[in-house]
Amino acid sequence: MLSNTAARLACATALLVSPWLTAVSHAQTLTMGSALQRALAASPRLTAAERDVGIATGQRIQAGALINPEVSYEQDNSFGSGSYRGTKSAETTLQVSQLFELFGKRDARIAVGRAGVESATIERKAVRLQILSETAIAFLNVLGLQRRIQILDEQVAALERLTPLLQRRVDAGASSPAETGRAEVAATLVKADRERTKASLSSARRELAVLMGDTSPKFASVSGRFDTISRPPSFHAVIAAIDANPQLVKWNAIYAQRNAELLLARLKPYPDVRVAAGWRHFNDTNSDAVRLTLSVPIPVFDQNQGNILSAQESLAKTKAEREANRNTLIVIAGRAYDTVQGSLHELSVLRKSGIPKAQTVASEIEQGYGAGRFTLLEVLDAQANVAQARLREQEALQNYHVAVATIEGLVGNPFALARGNAR
Repeated sequence: MLSNTAARLACATALLVSPWLTAVSHAQTLTMGSALQRALAASPRLTAAERDVGIATGQRIQAGALINPEVSYEQDNSFGSGSYRGTKSAETTLQVSQLFELFGKRDARIAVGRAGVESATIERKAVRLQILSETAIAFLNVLGLQRRIQILDEQVAALERLTPLLQRRVDAGASSPAETGRAEVAATLVKADRERTKASLSSARRELAVLMGDTSPKFASVSGRFDTISRPPSFHAVIAAIDANPQLVKWNAIYAQRNAELLLARLKPYPDVRVAAGWRHFNDTNSDAVRLTLSVPIPVFDQNQGNILSAQESLAKTKAEREANRNTLIVIAGRAYDTVQGSLHELSVLRKSGIPKAQTVASEIEQGYGAGRFTLLEVLDAQANVAQARLREQEALQNYHVAVATIEGLVGNPFALARGNAR
């Protein structure tokens, strides 16, 4: 189910991702594929998750270790008084003893360790998906801010193209010199917005660089297409795929681990058997004998009830923890899915009527301004409408792709460009 659902969801961003598969002509431009691969290779969180797998593996190995035998030496009836003075009447015993665990205690410990390894392995997959999703979102933020600056640059250029026309009208006495100042103010405000966007871009670039293991950006720009969109699958399909997310799958391993811990706690009161065999020498008669010992503890005072209760509560808690985790993922997925749908509707309105009409009106007003049919205020307002419509389109596209990247991270579908990575 996961593969089919994930494949349907991947269609939502197939056209977005596919251009990133193409190598760029210069090394200073960063693609999505390179960003994802570098983030996986440099992430300390993924390294820590891998070490957790190693730690759990070591614990599993240790859980299966057998108990070592013990060697003991005893000397009786020596260094006393009378006939027991010195070691003349001493009795010496050399003994080997071995504790035998019964009732499957060792198997229960091994089960705990095995479940721990499985949990750590699944957690590593969850961390990997989180890194992919975070890196993709950071990349998209940089790409979106680059596009926003480009739109603002075009708006400034459009305003500056009015300057010669304004000057001719002023020279001809058709307009007041104040109109030139008004156009300059409009251009200045757009430039100020552009500078603020550049500051945001600088922060977004640094965030992306840190995710890739660098303290500062080592790329000039990022490369990708924003203008291609596709409809996602149904929200029901997204919810169904979330159940295969490693963040939820790991609870199965955690449940198995806690169940094994409960079994181990219940088995602990059952006594183990210690068997010993030794050789005893009697100095006074110069005789030898075999000494055999069998000992079993009597569980009178400690029935391990406290640990059993704790293990029971821990096991019962697992289901609630999984449901809480699932609810959190559903809420995040719901917000992202609503953002996708809202962005698609917004883009439809902007592209079908908003942007084309704004561009048509702005072109007609700018042409009519030279003939004196429109005022400068109407020209500036028309140009501002075009810029705002294009900025809204850019924002909607960015929100759409960020939401899709969020959903991809939740449904457990790795990004196509990272599938071939060894990590």
